[in-house]
Amino acid sequence: MTSTALDRPLLDLTDRRNFRDGFPHEFFIGLRAHMPIYWHPPTEFTPDGEGFWVVSRYDDVAAIQRDDKTYSSDKGGNRTMGGTALKDESGAGLMLNMTDDPQHKRLRALVNKGFTPKAIRELEGEIDARMVALLDAVADAETFDVVTAIARELPLQMICAVLGVPQSDRTQLCEWIDLGIATPSQSIIAKEYLDQIRDYGLELIQEKRARPEQDILSKIVHARFEEDGSQLDDRELIAFFNLLFPAGAETTRSAIAGAVQAFIEFPEEFKRLKRQPQLMRAAVEEVVRWTTPSVYKRRTATCDAEILGQPIRAGDKVTFWEMSANRDERAFEDPFRFDIGRWPNKHLGFGAGVHFCLGASLARMELTVALRNLCARYDGFEPGGEKSWMPNNRLFGLRKLEVRPIKARRKM
Repeated sequence: MTSTALDRPLLDLTDRRNFRDGFPHEFFIGLRAHMPIYWHPPTEFTPDGEGFWVVSRYDDVAAIQRDDKTYSSDKGGNRTMGGTALKDESGAGLMLNMTDDPQHKRLRALVNKGFTPKAIRELEGEIDARMVALLDAVADAETFDVVTAIARELPLQMICAVLGVPQSDRTQLCEWIDLGIATPSQSIIAKEYLDQIRDYGLELIQEKRARPEQDILSKIVHARFEEDGSQLDDRELIAFFNLLFPAGAETTRSAIAGAVQAFIEFPEEFKRLKRQPQLMRAAVEEVVRWTTPSVYKRRTATCDAEILGQPIRAGDKVTFWEMSANRDERAFEDPFRFDIGRWPNKHLGFGAGVHFCLGASLARMELTVALRNLCARYDGFEPGGEKSWMPNNRLFGLRKLEVRPIKARRKM
């Protein structure tokens, strides 16, 4: 199967306007059926003025994720820059998600010292307390915006707790991310806002180096590599901060808000979860599959390769679309049904292979606590007003979701 050369894309996946009404599922249904390996020519919106490959089926996406030798998260071919978004970045080879082994293994081993199962478990009580407080704040509201009231605030507070960000600074950091994602740019987050986050992160790192606390960032700042006793330098630490903060604040926000929207579309599933709390683990995985907040990744071919009979040249940009893979009819029965009992659920929402999401355990815990408390408070949700999507083709989700909660009836 080979791709047909086109002068213009069937749908411009680099034009943010094509995501302002939600993910273009119909387009990807067509790609999966007829052009599962598709050459997307450049447009006025395309970073670096280069075309790229679009891979949409589950098996092919999973194969690329697991083949980090052929498909690099860093660079490939004759490229001097690379990375995991469409635009070539100079930070490739430095940031954890933009490295290959052995550098990726080296960095991840050290960072994992902060993300131990024990460290994550110790956060559950704080997550629960914050979720209860957020719901208390809207207890008397007939309608409220799920994004602002809950979905934005809970993961923001928790990633800030992980990084040891003072309470007084947390809202400002989140606003920089929101503005950066909503601002037209060739980067995932507009450079001016990313620079503000970077400058803040550098100050915070210097503070943790001088006065460490019990947060995970302090542990990582002071951790040493076993082979030589060295530590991460400022460039490596700020790269870690720039990765973790937006990812931790934004992706789980999209998953929580998307879960509520799914329960509006499939109200019986919310009632089912209330009746069968033992389905919580499966429900969390289905939320991740359904929402897939990070909808695509990019790799660079390190050598000439082939996908479905289509030759791929060394240096080509290859994108794989996890949102499409997670709705692939070949991998999931009735994929456009939100089913909290779906098990096993082999979704790719956290990735696969060596780049499996570092924060998956924290995200799962936040979702578990959020769903558990929503089930305790409410019997369901109805549309309550405006709904709008974040116009971004990478970190994607609801920007606003006004709902009318159906309060749970007290048991006599």
